[in-house]
Amino acid sequence: MKRLKDKVTLITGGAAGIGLETARLFLSEGAKVALVDLDDDDLSDAARDLGSPEDLLTIAADVSSVEDSRRYVAQTVETFGRIDVFFNNAGIEGRVAPLADQKIEDFDRVMAVNVRGAFLGLQHVLPVMMGQKTGSVINMSSIAGLKGSPNVAPYITSKHAVVGLTRAAAIEAAGHNVRVNSVHPSPVNTRMMRSLEEGFNPGHGDEVKQQLAGTIPLGRYGESLDIANLVLFLASDESAFITGAQYPVDGGMAAG
Repeated sequence: MKRLKDKVTLITGGAAGIGLETARLFLSEGAKVALVDLDDDDLSDAARDLGSPEDLLTIAADVSSVEDSRRYVAQTVETFGRIDVFFNNAGIEGRVAPLADQKIEDFDRVMAVNVRGAFLGLQHVLPVMMGQKTGSVINMSSIAGLKGSPNVAPYITSKHAVVGLTRAAAIEAAGHNVRVNSVHPSPVNTRMMRSLEEGFNPGHGDEVKQQLAGTIPLGRYGESLDIANLVLFLASDESAFITGAQYPVDGGMAAG
């Protein structure tokens, strides 16, 4: 039996990286997948990468927009009839700079996507799930949501906020048999980390990667599939008694 057979899953930030790999895994496990991202061309590329299956819906939307958030949820329900799993994944890294040098407009942009976007997704998905009396939400945070780190204060702040949002939503939704958890990856081999590596030491990104990998007890970056496997567990009925939890998937970073 496939673990997500006939379950309708909604993934934001789904056109690349962890979101795309999770979509691939969910489809292989029998799910119907609605994939949300900002750019139509990126979504078209993602659909081709996934083989353009019948059970895939792509929706271009800005997760920080109230109207777009309402629309991507409504379109998913209109197409598939329900939402069983919501991977609230969209996020950006922001600028690398000391806190005193961060620009307020960059701070606002990170908070708009990483916090406002996550909030709006929950605000529109939870009523659907509560009406069904079932559902699982997985919010994307980061090891940066559990620990501090210099020169990325807006990102750190946003990912800590996702923890509070997860806990509050989990308590509100529990009486409706809806679960809300968060996942907390270490550095993962994605575009975001290439951007951060270059930001930490321009022109020496490979050296930064080696240094960061050395801080991970298992000695390597995560891969998108490492994160997708955890998201699948939290999406499935195997995690039916888990809510309000924070799950590091970090090669041991949180242990130190």
